[in-house]
Amino acid sequence: MIYRSGSHTLFHHRYHIVWTPKYRFKVLRGEVRLRVREVIPQVCEEMGVTIVSGALSKYHVHLLVKIPPHVRVCDFVRKAKGRSSRKSQREFEHIRKRFWGQRFWASGYFSTTLGNITDEIIISCLEHHAAKTGLSPVP
Repeated sequence: MIYRSGSHTLFHHRYHIVWTPKYRFKVLRGEVRLRVREVIPQVCEEMGVTIVSGALSKYHVHLLVKIPPHVRVCDFVRKAKGRSSRKSQREFEHIRKRFWGQRFWASGYFSTTLGNITDEIIISCLEHHAAKTGLSPVP
């Protein structure tokens, strides 16, 4: 496991994020797919987010990303969805007609964290420190 560092932090935050086009239309094909694949890495670079892996299906985007602690997941997703929507609708007329109201992506997204540490490991670590310091663990 490789930790990244900031000025006062050491971290390893990984997130699995998924979002879909509005109404789950299968529009992520051809030039639209390529454009979305160009825009998302641009947003990542600006925000200091690292793409570990990613996949674009016809009807959803999957990303495994490392996000620094000063960047909120919702801010990253908002910016990635917003910019890719704006650019796709501006450049592709069939997208603009199909997704009227300037809403290319569905309003929500799925996000989960990934980690090698389980609840049991954290609890045992806390119990170890409590025993070492003579304090009782917090329930």
